[in-house]
Amino acid sequence: QLQFVETGGGLVQPGGSLRLSCTASGFTVNYYAIGWFRQAPGKEREGVSCISRSGIITENADSVKGRFTVSRDNAKNTVYLQMNSLKPEDTGVYYCAADGDAALNFCQVDIRTRRYYYWGQGTQVTVSS
Repeated sequence: QLQFVETGGGLVQPGGSLRLSCTASGFTVNYYAIGWFRQAPGKEREGVSCISRSGIITENADSVKGRFTVSRDNAKNTVYLQMNSLKPEDTGVYYCAADGDAALNFCQVDIRTRRYYYWGQGTQVTVSS
């Protein structure tokens, strides 16, 4: 089955950090821009961060700019999301997915305009004291 496996979630206090991992199963991430998304209870899924196929271009939602960093290690077939200065409003299930139509140096973390594939089961992040 072609999908991502997300790990690294957990319970953290406000101001804390987590690093999420997203590992591809059954395919190679090299050919895709990768996006991170999250969904809080009762809310729609929203884009958080993305990274281009080249790894040169990244995009972050305004709500996480300066706090979250996306990176990739193609040799490990894995994409990471480093989350610092976490806030309670960052709570949710975090997913990653692949954009197979993106050019080498392009990504856009908007599921309204981009088609993302190979969604995983997600990993829960809870920010609470």
